[in-house]
Amino acid sequence: MQVKKAIVYIVDDDDSVRGAIKRLLRSMGLEAQAFASGDDFLKSEFRDQNACLVADVKIPGMSGLELHQELIERGFRLPVIFITGFDDEETRSEARKSGAFGYFRKPVDDQALLDAIQLALSPDDKELRRNK
Repeated sequence: MQVKKAIVYIVDDDDSVRGAIKRLLRSMGLEAQAFASGDDFLKSEFRDQNACLVADVKIPGMSGLELHQELIERGFRLPVIFITGFDDEETRSEARKSGAFGYFRKPVDDQALLDAIQLALSPDDKELRRNK
């Protein structure tokens, strides 16, 4: 069986943010697909194996937190890293409670985001999370 190359999905309503993260990931040899909304992402043929999601918390329509909840309800185990330009304690708390893999304020530190993505894609870490 052939293992598919790791992929990072990006959901953010800001074209420049989507583009910047996509370029950063591709410069590191990672495959990336970007979406302007949670609905667009859910309509795509995404996978939850060897993949993770970087989602803006506040996007029109379905928020990043709602998108994460929808994925959980559908039975997907996709690690989610939230990014936001509108940080507050309530949002951080909701993200933690949802089981988010990471949470970053914009502008996001490139290396910190890459480190979180690498950990989210790590097979060893996924085993640890499954056994919690």
